[in-house]
Amino acid sequence: MELLANLALGLETAITPVNLFYCFVGVFLGTFVGVIPGVGPLAAISMLFPITFYLEPTAALIMLAGIYYGTTYGGSTASILLNIPGATSAAVTCLDGYPMAQ
Repeated sequence: MELLANLALGLETAITPVNLFYCFVGVFLGTFVGVIPGVGPLAAISMLFPITFYLEPTAALIMLAGIYYGTTYGGSTASILLNIPGATSAAVTCLDGYPMAQ
């Protein structure tokens, strides 16, 4: 039962409005930077890391996770629309995504 209590505590912390806001901001910034060809998740986190210096640790980690996922899927957006793989993980998306978008 302690496991369920800890799981509920983590979920309760994650879905507070402040943490959801920082997650949304992180996903938005990550997608915005991830669309740029050649910028992968590691480079985007490195560029946007100073934004999280003045946040609480929980909010900063949630925002960094949002940046990572936003950058990952933002790179596939560039490969689908422009046929330019921004990162190695989006290279295969050029083969299927770009012809389907046409």
